Amino acid sequence: MSKVRPVVAIVDDDPRLLESLENLLESAGYAARIFSSAGSLLVSGLSDVDLLITDIGMPGTDGFELRDLVKKTRADLPVFLITGRHEIADQHRAKGISGFFRKPFDGQALLAAVSDALRNQEPRDEHES
Repeated sequence: MSKVRPVVAIVDDDPRLLESLENLLESAGYAARIFSSAGSLLVSGLSDVDLLITDIGMPGTDGFELRDLVKKTRADLPVFLITGRHEIADQHRAKGISGFFRKPFDGQALLAAVSDALRNQEPRDEHES
């Protein structure tokens, strides 16, 4: 039996943004899993995650580092980076991401990008880990 709703993991240290994105994604039919740090996501695991949205600027492991860690075990996982910064300090570090959004971003544009990324993803067996 395959999953009915794609799972989107969101990592951000701002609880208001986590709640807002969780509501937006759930209202669009996705299952949202929220995490306040990269470490909490990594402890929880990535086996059921279909797409990752992570903030760049977080204490501890930042969004770029998290993306790099995730790509080692799940190279196929679409990763979106979000930031409140108005520039990317290191442009070459942004390569290899599925999407980049500056806060505040348009929720409908994010949903469209999520939909596109998931549509272009190879179907996975739900028992993969």
